[in-house]
Amino acid sequence: MSTPLLASLLSDLSKDLGQPDFYWQIGAVALCFSLAWVLSRALRRSVSTSDTDSGVVRLGVESFTRVLSPALALIFILIAKMILGKWQHTHLLSLLFPIIGSLALIRFGFYVVRQTFARDGSIGSFLAVFEKLFAGLVWMGVVLHFTGLGQELLTALDEVVLPIGKNKVSILTILQAVTSVVITLVVAMWASAALESRLMLLPNAHTSLKVVLSRVGRAVLILLAILISLTLVGLDLTVLSVFGGALGVGLGFGLQKITSSYVSGFIILLDRSMSIGDMITVDKFSGRVTQINTRYTVLQGQDGGEAVIPNEMLVSTPVQNYSLSDRTVAMWTDLTVGYEADLSMILPLLGEAAATVDRVCADPAPAAYLMKFGTDGFDLRVGFWIADPENGRSSVMSAVNLALWQVLQEQQVNLPYAHRVVTLINSPVKET
Repeated sequence: MSTPLLASLLSDLSKDLGQPDFYWQIGAVALCFSLAWVLSRALRRSVSTSDTDSGVVRLGVESFTRVLSPALALIFILIAKMILGKWQHTHLLSLLFPIIGSLALIRFGFYVVRQTFARDGSIGSFLAVFEKLFAGLVWMGVVLHFTGLGQELLTALDEVVLPIGKNKVSILTILQAVTSVVITLVVAMWASAALESRLMLLPNAHTSLKVVLSRVGRAVLILLAILISLTLVGLDLTVLSVFGGALGVGLGFGLQKITSSYVSGFIILLDRSMSIGDMITVDKFSGRVTQINTRYTVLQGQDGGEAVIPNEMLVSTPVQNYSLSDRTVAMWTDLTVGYEADLSMILPLLGEAAATVDRVCADPAPAAYLMKFGTDGFDLRVGFWIADPENGRSSVMSAVNLALWQVLQEQQVNLPYAHRVVTLINSPVKET
């Protein structure tokens, strides 16, 4: 059964068929779509070929092109409707306006969701289902608009009242509240993601400062989104004072460790005691810092395993940072040579052999030292420096030891080992 709106549009279109007004509308629609396509393509091409250093701007415009094309078409159709409406009917433009608008809304929703939750380009199953659900709701709204059932549905939802405590709230009010909260939160997270991407491209700012600003910006935007959504729903924000007091008491007693970790996270980022990429050792954990979050820090060990360290532990316990002010790390290997060895010849050769390893620093240069006169021979130590501790120490230590062994073999230097004499007491005597 056709409704008055849809029936009137179809009736007016049937009357326009064969009339010059209808052909003018067709030409205007074709012109609007052509201009929208040309402008969106030109904008994408200009940004892609430009020499701008902002990869975020380039990526954002390229991905926004799918939204820009229907949005421009919608604007051009609106302009054409205003111009042609002075001389003739615009029934075709009135029919296309909500359809193109819904398409622009769907693509804009996809753009915001993907820029917020799928910045790496991978779309999970939940996100794909959400996009389909969102598109279905938008098209359902278009159908309700054309069929004239939208207002009747809203009236029916407003009449259904649910008792909540001493108050009664309609289903329409609940749906409006949920919609406003979801929209404001998604927009806030989208804005925070864009802010974080932009901050990470600042060339002169420290990494820790970038992370702090992005975390603070995200928290502020989400807080503003919650307050705005509650205001749109119609809730009095003064009622949150009781909740805030209860939350403060709960944080003071039951969430001390968690709160301490969050505060410690901001302290670590602000005082720059460590940053992403540093090699640190804390307690029994050692590795490279890969993430500094507000509650915990992730260390990736040389074996590939990752340790999640609470930020409170990094503030309250001593931390050894191998790359805080200087990334060079001292290493050494010990060996013992016989007393018959010529130390004046051996010591320089050992230092030169260690210098042949690629990862060993040339300045300060490796050197060999006589540490003490041992029980079995001269106790020597070969010291050297490396500038990339994040690549591991076992490999460079093995390479240096092999170079030293080759020199000792060439010079025929004896490496003494301890001799042990075993004496058997009260051993039985064989009978003859």
